[in-house]
Amino acid sequence: MKNALVTGASRGIGRAAALRLAADGFAVAVNYLKSEREALEVCRIINENGGTARSFCADVSDAGQVRRMISEINDSLGKIDVLVNNAGVAKQIMFCDIDEAEWDRVFGVDVKGVYLVTQAVLPDMVHFKSGRIINISSIWGLTGGSCEVHYSAAKAAVIGMTKALAKELGPSGITVNCIAPGVIRTDMNSALSEETYSELCGETPLGRIGRPEDIAAAVSFLASDGSSFITGQVIPVDGGIAV
Repeated sequence: MKNALVTGASRGIGRAAALRLAADGFAVAVNYLKSEREALEVCRIINENGGTARSFCADVSDAGQVRRMISEINDSLGKIDVLVNNAGVAKQIMFCDIDEAEWDRVFGVDVKGVYLVTQAVLPDMVHFKSGRIINISSIWGLTGGSCEVHYSAAKAAVIGMTKALAKELGPSGITVNCIAPGVIRTDMNSALSEETYSELCGETPLGRIGRPEDIAAAVSFLASDGSSFITGQVIPVDGGIAV
């Protein structure tokens, strides 16, 4: 059985990705920071349905916590075959109101977190010349989002990291790809009003707001053998809103 680590897997896109990968036959390491109850519930669902899942608490922006988490996963499940860098934070705020602490908070999780977790899992992937790294960015990383400058900049950095790593790790048989979700109904977007959702739905060619399961389906494909000749790509899953 292959192992997958999903960061920020207690809710939203991460939860859906963990459940989908478990259904695909992966043993899943469910990372969380604060939402222990929700993470344990994800594990319960997977385990009661015949899969294997364990929860691991770690702040992905903290190098020491990341190293400890990867060590614990290796000891309990084995080497990580698929990494889904999903953990992220965001805040709608005018650019002039973003203070240094808020800027560092978003970049600490959304960019540094990807760097730390990826670097921690790479030694095994390089040794075995096999691995899948799937980064969750955002369409705002491609197009920019008003009142989300720091988030847009961080997600653009994830896209750049994806492309560069794909070139560097290709000779080691490791693929690195990126998913850019559109507007998805998650806790991260809970501040959006129904009126705003309605407007965004009207701007989306497919005429609906995305679901976490839509992103999980793309994760499932990129983690599968069917994606073995795909690397360095950014796949928008956005209903066409960025067209």
